[in-house]
Amino acid sequence: MVGQSLESPEIFALLYDRHAADIHRYAARRLGDGAADDITADTFLTAFRVRARFDTTHHSARPWLYGIAANLIGKQRRKELRGLRALARTGRDPVAESWVERADSRVTAQASQAALAGAVAALSGGDRHVLLLVAWADFSYQEVADALSIPIGTVRSRLNRARRKVRTALGDNDPTRVTDVAEAMTHG
Repeated sequence: MVGQSLESPEIFALLYDRHAADIHRYAARRLGDGAADDITADTFLTAFRVRARFDTTHHSARPWLYGIAANLIGKQRRKELRGLRALARTGRDPVAESWVERADSRVTAQASQAALAGAVAALSGGDRHVLLLVAWADFSYQEVADALSIPIGTVRSRLNRARRKVRTALGDNDPTRVTDVAEAMTHG
């Protein structure tokens, strides 16, 4: 579809229709709704501008689009880190309040959310990108590798390192300790 849009630019709208909501949701989880609007728009604007460079041997544009979004999010790293540090201080996440407010997980989420946000904020940008693409975008290792243009082995090592660091930061004596960091970030 990306390749076809070189001859017929209007076809690119189908790519937007198919992926914009997911890109927006991912960006909102990372940076908040206001920034997500900009990231989503910039992702598709960038993708349209550089679509001639898309490797048409890939059967899906999804990882490519997430890679563009991740790069744009990386440019806003300071803002993201400030938000995660504020969450670590206050324990309140305005972006993900709905999963905090679920009755069945409310107590656990509120108790662990601040510590989890602090641990995620302390990760390197590369480790955080991998962890959040797995946790919030439900990407496979291969999709993360494609999105970030890194080898799949690097994805595995970064995800392992991120999970280990987050678990260590939460501590073994913490009754709210998670067994799967990605699961905790997704479901609270």
